[in-house]
Amino acid sequence: MRTYITLLCGMVLFCAGCAGGAVSGTLSFDSKYAAPGEYRAGGFIVTWSVKNGGSLVITHRDDRGRALWSSIPGRAFLAAGIGSETIREERGSFSIRDDLRALFTDQAIDSISVRGGSVIIEGSLSGREAPSRVSYRLEFTETEPGHLGFSFVPGDDDCNRTYLIYSSEKDEQFFGFGEQFSCFNLKGKKVPIFVMEQGVGRGAQPITFAANLTAGSGGDWHTTYAGVPHYVTSRLRSLFLENYEYASFDLRAKDRVVILLFSPEMRGRILRGDSPAALIESYTRYTGRMRPLPDWIMEGAVVGIQGGTAAVRNIYEKLRERGVPIAALWLQDWVGNRATSFGTQLWWNWTLDRERYPGWEELVRDLGRDGVRVMTYVNPFLADVSERNQPGTRNLFREADNRGYLVKDGTAKPYMIKNTSFSAGLVDLTNPSARKWLKEVIRSEVIARGAMGWMADFGEALPMDSVLHSGEPPSAYHNRYPEEWARLNREVIDETGRGKDYLFFSRSGYRRSPSYATLFWLGDQLVTWDRHDGIKTAVTGLLSGGISGFSLNHSDIGGYTTITHWLKNYHRSRELIMRWMELNAFTTVFRSHEGNIPGANIQVYSDEETMAHFARCAKLYRSWKAYRKRLVRQAAETGLPVVRHPFIHYPDDPEVWRLSYEQFMVGADLMVVPVLDPGKETVRAYLPGGKWVHLWTGKEYDATGGGIRVSLPAPSGKPCVLYASGSEAGRELVRNLTREGLLQVEVAR
Repeated sequence: MRTYITLLCGMVLFCAGCAGGAVSGTLSFDSKYAAPGEYRAGGFIVTWSVKNGGSLVITHRDDRGRALWSSIPGRAFLAAGIGSETIREERGSFSIRDDLRALFTDQAIDSISVRGGSVIIEGSLSGREAPSRVSYRLEFTETEPGHLGFSFVPGDDDCNRTYLIYSSEKDEQFFGFGEQFSCFNLKGKKVPIFVMEQGVGRGAQPITFAANLTAGSGGDWHTTYAGVPHYVTSRLRSLFLENYEYASFDLRAKDRVVILLFSPEMRGRILRGDSPAALIESYTRYTGRMRPLPDWIMEGAVVGIQGGTAAVRNIYEKLRERGVPIAALWLQDWVGNRATSFGTQLWWNWTLDRERYPGWEELVRDLGRDGVRVMTYVNPFLADVSERNQPGTRNLFREADNRGYLVKDGTAKPYMIKNTSFSAGLVDLTNPSARKWLKEVIRSEVIARGAMGWMADFGEALPMDSVLHSGEPPSAYHNRYPEEWARLNREVIDETGRGKDYLFFSRSGYRRSPSYATLFWLGDQLVTWDRHDGIKTAVTGLLSGGISGFSLNHSDIGGYTTITHWLKNYHRSRELIMRWMELNAFTTVFRSHEGNIPGANIQVYSDEETMAHFARCAKLYRSWKAYRKRLVRQAAETGLPVVRHPFIHYPDDPEVWRLSYEQFMVGADLMVVPVLDPGKETVRAYLPGGKWVHLWTGKEYDATGGGIRVSLPAPSGKPCVLYASGSEAGRELVRNLTREGLLQVEVAR
């Protein structure tokens, strides 16, 4: 029997019997050999009970009354299968069809024992349609305090699908899974974990339909550049996988979780913590944490400008004359622009275009005198620039191809990956020589040109039928590629001997990416207000990613993806970019982007109104600089994000669980309620326990008796911000805004 489930995103998954809890089979045991009782793995207690058909419960000696993980009584908690997947890639979007030939869902427990400090469960798996039984071994080991590692291995070499099935409360909320853009709480969803292009539209219509029809790249609610197999729940349960292969977390059933992994071995950890903050700290102790940013990036705006030397100087002078505090100019077109079907894109050849930027050195020097840095752009793709006809310019694609540094296809030729109107080769990061060469390119062509930072774009498009230098299967390297891309960039800046002065920002990521990347951004949002791919997703992505260790993050001011089409235009409006400025004034980095069709969008420098608003919001951003720096240091020490979902600080409040994109906290002391819909001058806010002071009016709201809902003013230029009464961050913000001339009377609180 075959069941096909279509996830309307261009990703098609076959999952025989896994809808709801059907993959969970029977559980059998002989209590003589699987004796009921407590089995210890360090501080963790694995309790096996034969009541109600048998169940497994994991607790910790310091909190025995709370189950960290438990099986469903009388039902199997392990299953395995044999399958083969068919995968199609289209411009970084992937569709996967899984042909499952055998499924072993009925579990027998033969023995439970403690050996070498590990709890080991052994037995066999069988299925009604499977011709034989498969042995298995499940091992629990305390890998470090608060971490219970688990490893599940079926005994049949043909088994390449592993399942873990366990209980969940019907009101339990699931948060995290990396950057999830449409939902903060994933309960009731099936969450695939596979790094890919997020798509254009992600469910918003008619753009998603059109993008799927023309390019197979519309995406859906769960498509993401940075999916991670990790979560924290409202019951303070947390688990993550250590594998790199494709996984899915089926949270659709009210009473259970079903994890499917395309691997013959499932490895992961169950975490113990008393609070969301403790669980995030514990998780990031394993993955690695983001290091403090250089101070200069937090001094003011990072202004995205294109057009060449004269255009950059002109726009810079206009902004400077209007008092915009500027930290850096981000000149992504430093390599030159090309016209494609998607608008204006770059020549993917990481060398300076001196025709577009004559006098580059003088530009960098003059900006430096003003304390303004220059930032550029790179990605791991290389396009053949032979057609460009610029004598004397390095053709990096040809260099890499001649040396065998590109990912190969099945015929041992460079795997040419379609982007929009052109194709490009991808550097093979499993090849040590290729890594060394690409690092030299970045050093000599980027850093040596005076850039102090760059966007390290892409990383999510490794084809699943490619051939890698190391011989590793791409199925096990695809999700790892963005980690290694970030790692390569990190090595480049660290090897300068001044690594703390440089930074790069990444969009793709996986579990360990925060240990390498210096900064993240949320990728390419539509220039719209919608919750699928617009401004609202910028908030949801920040909050979900913050649970999974992406602690220093931000979005493009105004969004990126712009569409000009006879059926419907998606162009950035004045109101949208101005509200996005207000939103980003309270994120880690304040950076603008012109979008893929700059001429179709309102820009931060379009006219007096937008420049005045940009200056005001950049000063808002500057006004909490000292607090931001403290939060950035805290992120490096604990893994806590700068921008936080209120759940992190109010985990016991069910009203907080229901919040998605509507509001967020900055650290523990600021609450921001952005305007995310057109034509709005007020917002509705939920204020959890405590006393909160409205920034612009000084009015105090007392929620000490329990959370309250209030309607608050949010006129243009005065985004709704509240601070915890008596907090130093609040007093500091008021003082600085008064000094900036943005508050008329300092409110003493």
